[in-house]
Amino acid sequence: MSQTQAPYARIAAELRGRIERGELRPGDRVPSTRAITQRWGVAMATASKALAALGQEGLVRAVPGVGTLVAARPAPGQGRRPATEDDGARRGRIVRAAVAIADAEGLASLTMRRLAAELGVSAMSLYRHVSSREQLVVLMADAVFGEQTLPERPPPHWRQRLELSAALQWRLYLAHPWLAGAMNLSRPLLIPNGIRHIDWALAALDGLGLDDDTRMHAAVTLFGYVRGHAVDLEPESDAARTSGVSGQEWMRVQEARLAALVGGGAFPAFAGARADSALSPESLLDYGLTALLDGLATRIASPPPH
Repeated sequence: MSQTQAPYARIAAELRGRIERGELRPGDRVPSTRAITQRWGVAMATASKALAALGQEGLVRAVPGVGTLVAARPAPGQGRRPATEDDGARRGRIVRAAVAIADAEGLASLTMRRLAAELGVSAMSLYRHVSSREQLVVLMADAVFGEQTLPERPPPHWRQRLELSAALQWRLYLAHPWLAGAMNLSRPLLIPNGIRHIDWALAALDGLGLDDDTRMHAAVTLFGYVRGHAVDLEPESDAARTSGVSGQEWMRVQEARLAALVGGGAFPAFAGARADSALSPESLLDYGLTALLDGLATRIASPPPH
């Protein structure tokens, strides 16, 4: 469920694909920043960022007086060991290290070069086990969803089961703030452990008189609802890490400004409700989940006519 790529990332992905397919071979020149600006219609800074991203992955290298060249890299199928049972363990170690970096520093900090340094290997060696950073993120998402085991004996009532599903997903997003931003319902990551949550919710709604389309919409809406609330977790984590100020501390600092905004009488309804409300990420999640499940309960009790 990856989000829409930034322009530099799309350019880097296209050039990466040409390198991986052998259209650009080791020693070949890749398009210069000027050529990239002309071909893709982007700014010079965007072109430079695309080449920098490829450089961080170890795919290209800058040669003074020559340009940016494709770095030496084994051709597909060459220089690789025969598959062994250790390959899975090595890939697992790579994924765990990548998750640890993303948890501590944010997903934007995760590059193939950064990961290789953490593992004490060359960036090129990582490509024996993962084909690209995009594939790595898919493996990471699947791995962390696999951390959360769904109960073999679920709660007996459909509503309790969906509440538990939402709570387990929220716990995952809290543990891995980057995860929600890596997901997107428009272009879903086809990861088995993520689909397992959808399957679990669908099974909870079986036999309640809902048609298949309604059940699927309900299950995916629940998944998307929790993920939508979790999208702010990584930006908040980044802001707290770089500023040293927590979200609660930031809100306290803003209290005087907020009071000035609403104190003039321009927002009477807001001012009246604000005095008796205590908003938090958890309270908003719980309120919306209750409303969502109340609506679903009405559908189950009195399904609308087709």
